[in-house]
Amino acid sequence: MNRKSNNHRPYLKPLIAAIAALCVIGSVQAKSLTEASTLLETVGDPNESSFMKSNQLKIGGWANAGVTYNATDPGDNFNGPVTFGDRSSEFQMNQLNLFAQRTVAAEGNTFDIGGRVDVMFGTDAIFTQAYGIPGAELGTGQALDRGTWDLNIMSERFYNLAIPQAFLEMYVPVGNGLNVKVGHFYTPIGFETVPAPDNFFYTHAYTMQFGEPFTHTGVMANYTIDDNWAVMGGAVTGSATGGWDGSWNQQLGNWAGLMGTTWTSTSKATSFNISGTYGARSELSNDDWSLYSMVFKHNITDKTHLVLQHDHGFADGISVSSVATNAEWYGLNTHLYYDIQDNLVAGIRGEWFRDQNGVRVCTPARTGANCQAGTFYAVTAGVTWKPMKWLNIRPNVRYDWVDTNAATGSLPFDGGNQKDQFLFSTDMTVAF
Repeated sequence: MNRKSNNHRPYLKPLIAAIAALCVIGSVQAKSLTEASTLLETVGDPNESSFMKSNQLKIGGWANAGVTYNATDPGDNFNGPVTFGDRSSEFQMNQLNLFAQRTVAAEGNTFDIGGRVDVMFGTDAIFTQAYGIPGAELGTGQALDRGTWDLNIMSERFYNLAIPQAFLEMYVPVGNGLNVKVGHFYTPIGFETVPAPDNFFYTHAYTMQFGEPFTHTGVMANYTIDDNWAVMGGAVTGSATGGWDGSWNQQLGNWAGLMGTTWTSTSKATSFNISGTYGARSELSNDDWSLYSMVFKHNITDKTHLVLQHDHGFADGISVSSVATNAEWYGLNTHLYYDIQDNLVAGIRGEWFRDQNGVRVCTPARTGANCQAGTFYAVTAGVTWKPMKWLNIRPNVRYDWVDTNAATGSLPFDGGNQKDQFLFSTDMTVAF
């Protein structure tokens, strides 16, 4: 850990102290390590106290850390365009995430209000920051206007602090009940997401890494029509990429739409979701920035689960080699999982992703440097094993390769020298 992380340690102390105080005030009977679902339960989970329950409060978190071996042994220690597990042969504390939440009602005739705040420390924090004008992600190749995140800082390992979620949540007793979020929250678009406990693999698909937003800032509402249909819609702002990864203090005049619908079979074995966002590229441009994502899920058997996903993104007026271009990116990926035991699941993921104009997939990941048009392929296989309810271990192997014209720029792997790479990763997540 370098000295950049030291500046953020004081911010964690009040939250840790608050959690410790709640553990003392709300002490309940402790569970054994084999019985507990979280480590807090082994010392007396404060969430089970009468105070926390009566006020619908909850605290918790997780720690996620891992290491990746890259068979090409890149000189710059970056695993090409791979995010999150982006460092070769280095231990990474990816996510130390703490949250405080007041849950709201899911049904009923009474208005309810709550909210949630997440604080994340680690090497993943840089991917969850809220930014206003990500210049390099517009294909300009310019240094990013992202506080401390610029092209130089990505050349070294670093730790940082982020607040990936901070929102108010309301239940409005209209019809079947309306859920509304106001603030900064994770995107509902796509299949994979940022929080480590919610993903099967340590590494992520290109569609998630480069094709979709991570967070939004604005308003989002969800409404369940009946047992089969639900809809989502909202307005998000604070971004120069059509409402992606925006903040409260920049690009506030640049609003974008957020919408989606989900169909679920009566048996709950099959579902289909289509969601997306559409807006102007920035306050200074009327060019469009949009994306749609389709996710199909099906339980082939009680133990075999299939996921199919397709994403397609558009960005008009992007500068590519000093020429304004209407850029596109699109891809397909599939996931297949098999439940070997209650605590052991095997899975495989295959992907094809096309960055048609070379404006999305960059190396090191999401810096705006070394971007070029190419078709990317990846196959990942691994298992998730939970020897304890509060402990999740995910070893996996991944093979990436690309079809691109090396004459137009450097290759994406091994510091610009290789067209493919093997990654061997293992990480663990501990739930608090």
